[in-house]
Amino acid sequence: MTGTQTAPAAAARPTEEEIQARIEADLAAQAKAEAQARAEAAKRQADADAAEEARIAREAQAAQASAPTYRTVPVILTTSLGTITIALEVERAPITSAYFLRYVDEKRFDGTSFYRSFKYPDGTPGGFIQGGTQNDPKRILKPVPHEPTSKTGLSHVNGAVSIAQAAPGTGTGDFFIMVGSIKGFDADATQPGFAVFGRVVEGMDVVRAIADAPRSATAGEGVMRGQMLDPTVKILTARRAPGS
Repeated sequence: MTGTQTAPAAAARPTEEEIQARIEADLAAQAKAEAQARAEAAKRQADADAAEEARIAREAQAAQASAPTYRTVPVILTTSLGTITIALEVERAPITSAYFLRYVDEKRFDGTSFYRSFKYPDGTPGGFIQGGTQNDPKRILKPVPHEPTSKTGLSHVNGAVSIAQAAPGTGTGDFFIMVGSIKGFDADATQPGFAVFGRVVEGMDVVRAIADAPRSATAGEGVMRGQMLDPTVKILTARRAPGS
């Protein structure tokens, strides 16, 4: 005798509210996973940046330990984002350092600003911030003769300070500070490069904060378009360090 078979109960069809709830849950889970991935990527980049800075610092310390000592003059730039101390290479780059010190001693930098931040669009390491008189005729002095890195032995490494110029011998009261290294700015057999005359010894965190400050997408002419800070970062004062 064959037993009676019972058909399985039909599964309840989900309601529109349940379907929508599942979709929202899936989207929320996806958004959470993407946010976590971004956070992990940002942490990896921050760790890599910190490791690179530590490596540069170790190399600089090792180089200083083995290299001759050259006389420098410290100058303190007080900005609206903090203080930057630079050591002017008065022995290795005497012409440019003496020129920069005239601006400091005559208070020509007071009330100027950092107005430009250059970064490679594709994220390639290296960049700089630029500040100074912006060719204000009331502030600038006669242009300084070019003092190439091939003569001074200096280089456009992280923290280096260099004179901005359109061509050799045209630099006045504008300067830039390196954020990372761009050795292509150094002089070589094919081009005169720019003139390094100092380095940041304190306040690279302030330099990086300026480099990361908001920029206008439209301000600036030519190669500077999209690189101009908005708002600018004020240079309140520039003074020799006490006792120097």
